[in-house]
Amino acid sequence: MAAQALHAAPLAPVEQGAGPSFLTSDAAWQTAYDKALSILAANVQILPHVDAPVLIEGSEYAGIWLEDGPHEGLLYRHFRPDVARNSHLTFFDLQRPDGQLPASNKRAQTGFGQIQMVVPIAATAWELADATGDHELLERAYAACSRWDAWLMRYRNTRGTGLVEGFCTYDTGMDHCPRWAGIPPQCPDADAKRYPPIPTLPRLCPDLSATVYGGRVALAAMADALGKRSEAEMWKEKAASIQRSILERLYFAEDAAFYDLDAENHLVRVRSDIQTRICGEHVIDQTTFDAMWDRQLGNPQAYWAPFPFPSVALDDPTFVRPIPRNNWGGAAQALTAMRAGRWMEHYGRAAEYAHLMEQWCVALQRDGAFRQQLDPLTGIMTETGRPNYSPAALVLYDFTWRLAGVREEGHHLHWSVRPGSPAGHFARFFISTAHGAATMQYGKHGATLNLAGRELGSIDGTARLI
Repeated sequence: MAAQALHAAPLAPVEQGAGPSFLTSDAAWQTAYDKALSILAANVQILPHVDAPVLIEGSEYAGIWLEDGPHEGLLYRHFRPDVARNSHLTFFDLQRPDGQLPASNKRAQTGFGQIQMVVPIAATAWELADATGDHELLERAYAACSRWDAWLMRYRNTRGTGLVEGFCTYDTGMDHCPRWAGIPPQCPDADAKRYPPIPTLPRLCPDLSATVYGGRVALAAMADALGKRSEAEMWKEKAASIQRSILERLYFAEDAAFYDLDAENHLVRVRSDIQTRICGEHVIDQTTFDAMWDRQLGNPQAYWAPFPFPSVALDDPTFVRPIPRNNWGGAAQALTAMRAGRWMEHYGRAAEYAHLMEQWCVALQRDGAFRQQLDPLTGIMTETGRPNYSPAALVLYDFTWRLAGVREEGHHLHWSVRPGSPAGHFARFFISTAHGAATMQYGKHGATLNLAGRELGSIDGTARLI
């Protein structure tokens, strides 16, 4: 479906349904948590072209983006399963006959002028379909994401490397990032199949290629679930192929970092949010991750700022100061914090992840406006950014439950008992899960756990029960 201009009708909020319940004696935390939920409820709206409610980005962004809209819907699914589903189906409904998915569906238009992808829609669709037993979503996602992969290989593999190429800044959603200095924000004539006549384009991009890798891993799982065994093997082989190419061509061991490779075969040596995105799709093994953590992500001089993670390393000469609004040149972004759950514990950094979550919750509560980004050294939100940003609200909601509550992870329940956390201070968590209603009731030294009306027992001190 081609992009269209649309009428100027206002976006209508859609009423919030029942969902998880959280009560704490920590008044500041409770106030911020309740506000986050009210922001998310107000940001559930019906956009043009698809008559179904989705979770929009909020703030100044009146729309839903492929980069993370489906991921945000997935995180919100216990409140609005219909919204989680629609936040995927919108992109499938608007897919063009040639297989191109829209980069966005906005109040102003449906956008096809860039690919703008980070978290693979195939991965979030698979997780949602698997968790809910939604066979129709599974079939639609498999068909749509297979066609999207084919489109990317046809139009974003012009150099024949098998890697995904970046044509413009918006392809990666890193607005105003020094990584893309001198490159236009959008593709010529808003056509994502074209790139500007610049000698350094197109670029081989590790993060865009990682998104395809993660999508192929999910497509293999979907094919298995659909009984398509030979296709599952094909997707596994395709995933392994692009993974090898990312590591061989775009990893620079001397820096323990990934960089773009431009059309003149020069590395674009800006240490940006590429690193966390590579980790988000588990492209690297533990040994490579450990090197990257020691040199980059866990290095206080680089990415491990007091409020992690900056969008460009602190010690990179291109770090942008003073920090302007909507800028991926140094500010720590709520989107990056929100995505950290996709990789930090996977690579054995649970303690550091808890620290990141606590720091972000402190900053969000202190500011109270739920803005897009903050200064990684001070935790001060960028005040020129507008309030009520869905990813920031999701960070507080999701982190509250990850820090001290119970949540579903695949087909398991994770009970995180932290009586020392303000989120768990004499708190009560309640959520309906596929395994029955789960309740955590905190006392002074621990919590009592109840599942499906049966007391599992009590835990004193800090622990994780799976």
